[in-house]
Amino acid sequence: MYISTTGVYGDHGGRAIDETARLRPANERAFRRIDAERTMRRILHAAVLRVPGIYAHDRLPLDRLRQKLPALAEADDVYSNHIHAEDLARIAIATLARGSARRVYNTVDDSRLKMGQYFDEVADAAGLPRPPRLPREQLKAAVSPMMYSFMTESRQLSNRRLKRELGVRFLYPTVADALVTLRAENANGPGGPSA
Repeated sequence: MYISTTGVYGDHGGRAIDETARLRPANERAFRRIDAERTMRRILHAAVLRVPGIYAHDRLPLDRLRQKLPALAEADDVYSNHIHAEDLARIAIATLARGSARRVYNTVDDSRLKMGQYFDEVADAAGLPRPPRLPREQLKAAVSPMMYSFMTESRQLSNRRLKRELGVRFLYPTVADALVTLRAENANGPGGPSA
């Protein structure tokens, strides 16, 4: 099994796509991952997990929100894809047990969120201010080049193959499901996670 990235798809203009979609890498990281995927599938007959943004209770953008770093204005916002770390671990085990050789699986949850919506949901659950929203050209100057590269690609990835072939059932089907605990901690007072 090889763990890759959903970045190999590049930008699909927010369209819903599955594992058969054309790869449109937009940066060197994605080109390297495509090359690694092909090598692992050809030589080791490895299944490939294409992994999006991984989050967990201790892997949320809370510091980013505290720093008031901006997100894209709603008109410019892009779809992002997510998976909880615990679900990713369960998917990896299912792939080792039941995955097909050389098969590609999108390891995404059921969320259909734009990136700004994700930041807003985390901010609301943590009791933090939502990030300011900026048009694309202004935002480009306000965030790191790597963060901006994530904000230039929009796609909604299907997880049908993952569910159908591996029989995966998510512990956290959506980001909102995972944020229930954070919301409860925040309601009970300070002292929540600081990551």
